Amino acid sequence: MAELQISGDLIASENDKRAAAQKSDFEALGAHLARRNIDIEAITAKVADFFVAIPSWGVGTGGTRFARFPGQGEPRGIFDKLDDCSVIYQLSRATPTVSLHIPWDKADPKQLKAHADALGLGFDAMNSNTFSDAPDQAHSYKYGSLSHVDAATRKQAIAHNIECIEIGNAIGSKALTVWVGDGSNFPGQSNFARSFERYLGAMAEIYKALPDDWRIFSEHKMFEPAFYSTVVQDWGTNYLIAQTLGPKAFCLVDLGHHAPNSNIEMIVSRLIQFKKLGGFHFNDSKYGDDDLDAGSIDPYRLFLVFNELVDAQERGIEGFHPAHMIDQSHNVTDPIESLISSANEIRRAYAQALLVDRDELGGYQDSNDALMASDALKRAYRTDVEPILAEARRRAGGAIDPIAAYRASGYRQKVGKIRPVSTGGSGGII
Repeated sequence: MAELQISGDLIASENDKRAAAQKSDFEALGAHLARRNIDIEAITAKVADFFVAIPSWGVGTGGTRFARFPGQGEPRGIFDKLDDCSVIYQLSRATPTVSLHIPWDKADPKQLKAHADALGLGFDAMNSNTFSDAPDQAHSYKYGSLSHVDAATRKQAIAHNIECIEIGNAIGSKALTVWVGDGSNFPGQSNFARSFERYLGAMAEIYKALPDDWRIFSEHKMFEPAFYSTVVQDWGTNYLIAQTLGPKAFCLVDLGHHAPNSNIEMIVSRLIQFKKLGGFHFNDSKYGDDDLDAGSIDPYRLFLVFNELVDAQERGIEGFHPAHMIDQSHNVTDPIESLISSANEIRRAYAQALLVDRDELGGYQDSNDALMASDALKRAYRTDVEPILAEARRRAGGAIDPIAAYRASGYRQKVGKIRPVSTGGSGGII
């Protein structure tokens, strides 16, 4: 039996307040969908089986490059982070795994697994960090890591990634995500070809250390911290990396890491088509790599991404099992609330995509009926699927209204009395 951070009685009490309205809304939506030959129970079952991983770093307050304003009861380390993640899972029932970041979350693997097991949590992809320097590190990553001109620095970065694999293997993870900040800030600072060759050579060494049942995800980022050139800057380069490394290598798509006006859903389709879509870091963006809450700016684009995922799922694409993870920074909200909200928005986009009439859409596409094809998508997107999301949570023991239940629990205030107050003043991008 998992340790509960929030009383089951409180969740039941909060659900009782909303049970009648939820039942009425679910039945009404079921009748509406039935007229479209859609079984609400089948959709609800699929939504209940869709999960997304929580980033361990996401439960702390983020910041901008100028300042960070800490929140109440911030986690003091990985074990507090896991406690917070368990609250998100308990209320949302959508987030049973946590993605760790090393060295931030480094601890005895046995203790990590025991604590997670007690909370009913598992572990998703491991994340290495060679974009900042750790205390007592022999070689700095100021001028790069896996692509650094210095062989000793590359060797150090490779060893760190292998250590992440070893920790992950001990706690039940099955994947490693590698993002590097390597690049240049001035023309002429780096030789594009040689730096990429060094990167590929270093990644090949990491690839060799992967267990047989593991995958490695390379993540691209157009800019930041390097502002002139980035070694892994777009999905095309990312695809080349995955193709070069081998069958266990895949591309990770972060929704904020694209050039303005990029057609992200088409990028997703291309990577699915060539069997190199590894997974996602879900967030949202207005101007650049903003790491805003998923679905907060452009929920229609999130839906269009899931339209491609559901299409692949229903076509039975061989080997199609992308990892779903959140990656966002919370500057002005309670991180737990933002992550609950994001998990719900991701499930919402999935549920909406399940409502698309694939046969109808295909017919409109084959007859070049652009307007009706667009309308087929919009009809699914405009459907209010909240009763389905709430019912999936309720049946799994979660909250009909998870944020209301969270606030009623007083969890933030309780941990605020236990965890020391953090101080701000420094840059806080995470």
